[in-house]
Amino acid sequence: MTNATLSFDHVHLVAKDPQATARWYVDKLGGEIVRSGEVKGAPQVYVSIAGALVIVRGQRPAESAGQKPGLQWGVDHFGLRVKGDFDGFCTGLRGKGVTFSLEPVDFNPTTRIAFINAPDGVSIELLNRKDQA
Repeated sequence: MTNATLSFDHVHLVAKDPQATARWYVDKLGGEIVRSGEVKGAPQVYVSIAGALVIVRGQRPAESAGQKPGLQWGVDHFGLRVKGDFDGFCTGLRGKGVTFSLEPVDFNPTTRIAFINAPDGVSIELLNRKDQA
């Protein structure tokens, strides 16, 4: 075994309207656009959220993206930990027009979760670990 280590780098999303999607992550989740440009013929926007990077890109020439009909094999969602007032945070998101596919619920005795709908069929889990609040 080598002495290599891993660290999380980014989530990469394909969006119908990359600029609008990036703004959604800024407006709704407090992200910050840190860079944008064109990569391989498509717009690409880099959004920093909670120390992680969400890369939002458009459809590249000769690609054919389709609607996500629902559950598929592969990545199902990504999660963001909420520290502090979880239910208050969720209420604030509702006030910004964010829709929930799962309202806040106690998943187990130490974890409260909710799922929100992001643009382009992306599902985001919000979670609050009571033992790590």
